[in-house]
Amino acid sequence: MQNSSVDATTAHSFLPKVSVVVPIYNGEADLPDLISCFLSQTYPQEQVEYLLVDNNSSDRTLNLLKNTAELSPLAIYPLSANQIQSSYAARNTGIRAAKGEIIAFTDADCRPQPHWLESLIQPFNQPDIAIVVGEITALPGKTILEKYADYQETLSQKHTLAHPFCPYGQTANLAIRRIAFAKVGLFRPYLTTGGDADICWRIFQDKIGQLKFVPNAIVQHRHRTTLGELKSQWRRYGRSNRYLHELYGVQLMSGFKYKDYGYCLGRWLVKEIPTNTLKAIAGKASLVDFLSTPIGLFTAKARYSGQTEAQLPENAKIIDWL
Repeated sequence: MQNSSVDATTAHSFLPKVSVVVPIYNGEADLPDLISCFLSQTYPQEQVEYLLVDNNSSDRTLNLLKNTAELSPLAIYPLSANQIQSSYAARNTGIRAAKGEIIAFTDADCRPQPHWLESLIQPFNQPDIAIVVGEITALPGKTILEKYADYQETLSQKHTLAHPFCPYGQTANLAIRRIAFAKVGLFRPYLTTGGDADICWRIFQDKIGQLKFVPNAIVQHRHRTTLGELKSQWRRYGRSNRYLHELYGVQLMSGFKYKDYGYCLGRWLVKEIPTNTLKAIAGKASLVDFLSTPIGLFTAKARYSGQTEAQLPENAKIIDWL
């Protein structure tokens, strides 16, 4: 894996045709801000097409996509993927329709920053680069859960890039050469989580090219605001771990026993709270510092539950092809 920043003075020296693929499910509330972010991109408009794929939404997403395509100066193509309820199936629909030599991915609830594409695409001027990963940062949040996730950098690509099995990039901010899909296939359409790791690892297994991380190619994402949303998020991480274990032998997360919870909570009460109280008096600790341990135990339990209860469906092993 390579790590680099892109010099803006050289960014326009390499301008391939780019296809941006976005799966959307019930995303009508996100569309105005998403389109606004696309309009603000510094990458030349004439070199980008936006393939926005409705995945069987029950709201007005598809109609809004069609209206936006008619009125926008951008090359926006509204597509539908209604046969399989999966963001990976929707991405495959976009990939098949894409004309660019580089295919970039983000999500409807993400907010790509103006230099996102310019920075994300530039490393592909090196022929040995097959995958480029940008960074995911937090949109400003007000709730304690949002502040905790921001403090932990929950969404940062640094976690997936440091995966003990093999690095990968999350599809919220990822670009892949189209030729790689022609060689290893598309996403597994019936997989509901873990598909970003799977596609990156298949590309590595076929020795198609290297991965480069570009930290200044930034998209922002909103953290979860309720315990229910947070639990769902971490259960999904657990399911992903189970699926990747069954596909690749990835090591499973060890479960916490009651004595482990007791030890962590006891340490929190006896050591962390008094220490953070002194820091708070000095203006060096916040509520996030006080609640970090119990929230962390909550997410760990949710992740372990998701991993324990999940089982890879047989059809999730299927790989789509161009």
